[in-house]
Amino acid sequence: MEQTAKRKRRLGDRYDGRKLRSLDPMSKVSPYIMVTRNTSSNNFTDTVDIDEIERYIRHKRNDDGLVGFGIMHVLIAAYVRCISQRPAINRFIGGQKIFARNSVQINLTVKREMKSDGLETVIKISPERDATADEIYELIKKEVDLSKGDSESDFDGAAKALNYIPGLILKFAVWALKTMDYFGILPKFLEKLSPFHGSMFITSMGSLGIPPIYHHLYDFGTVPVFCSFGAKQKAYELQPDGTVKERRFITLMWTLDERICDGFYYATAMKTLRNILRNPYVLDERPEQVFEDVE
Repeated sequence: MEQTAKRKRRLGDRYDGRKLRSLDPMSKVSPYIMVTRNTSSNNFTDTVDIDEIERYIRHKRNDDGLVGFGIMHVLIAAYVRCISQRPAINRFIGGQKIFARNSVQINLTVKREMKSDGLETVIKISPERDATADEIYELIKKEVDLSKGDSESDFDGAAKALNYIPGLILKFAVWALKTMDYFGILPKFLEKLSPFHGSMFITSMGSLGIPPIYHHLYDFGTVPVFCSFGAKQKAYELQPDGTVKERRFITLMWTLDERICDGFYYATAMKTLRNILRNPYVLDERPEQVFEDVE
């Protein structure tokens, strides 16, 4: 497993992240000008060929015995690997300042029952930055199995408790939570179960058989990236030699908080992600090096 030197907490740091002090002045000022995530978000669409991904999925199911291993597992494992190589995409804005997140947290929505009216819940996994695809699979499987049990999850319990609070008091309670989160003093147990805090939120529209959407970011919490992907698609493309080739792919739609890093860095991160997905077998091994964010 990944071993990183524990940094000493300094004035201005939060329990969930360390304040970045070496950024250029414009980066430091932008969160005060672009105050909310939704008014600071950019949308980006990409397509990913799935022939190699599906071969990899068959390998993991048939040879490694990972029942139910699918595209969601590959995408999450690839994004975690991308964070290990391009750590700035794991930053977040808190209290109008930019922080490097201390951990990796991935949120996803799952159905407790595979029915049209089945209840949904949100699960969160916290993999190491050098996690393999197998480790991502086991983390997701554990949380999914817990969500399908008879007892409700911590997230469901918290949501139910808030539901019982009268509207006016609930409005004050949410304001109090937002204020605590602004100053980085939200109770740790709430941050741990909150779907609004994390490195990324990912959702599958493909399981519903519909195209993906640009999903908004949440102004409460710290999630800077939302990824939505759709059903498998086919297209026929003209090749340079005049032949026509069938292409099988999925569409990824990203909503990105532009304040955490610049467009060039985002572009290199997405290219890194695409390269990983071209050869997903690299997810069976740990990366040669895990890179740290700047000071």
